[in-house]
Amino acid sequence: MKKLFNILPILMIATLGSFSSLAQIDSTMRLCQSHMNLPFISDGQSYTALLNEDEVAEFYATFYGGSLYRLVAYTGNSEGNLVFSVYDQERNLLFSNSDFQNFPYWDFEFDYTMDCIIEAKLDSKETASGMAVLLIGFKQ
Repeated sequence: MKKLFNILPILMIATLGSFSSLAQIDSTMRLCQSHMNLPFISDGQSYTALLNEDEVAEFYATFYGGSLYRLVAYTGNSEGNLVFSVYDQERNLLFSNSDFQNFPYWDFEFDYTMDCIIEAKLDSKETASGMAVLLIGFKQ
């Protein structure tokens, strides 16, 4: 019985931490979805990664030629905390929101189908850790 009382506080802290993480993801997801409005619709997937300091998350996506896309990226509850960059398969930089004050979304179209790498990292001047959330949508 005594062991149960020793384990109980640890379980409570772990559970509260999980609820806090889920709440952060939910609020960040709502911010992303606020920019995924008509005529854009989400592809149905969300890309998430917990980032600390100078960590970089990589996501892979295929974009079809002739379609108009929107990429939305947030961490936390305000704009400008997340830097995202889009590269082709040879790691040639195609776009970075760091060139646009870390603006949270980008609309783009490719002439032909491309497999891309999307990197996300925290703006170290704004935050030290957070949950990165990316949504990809396309124009109906």
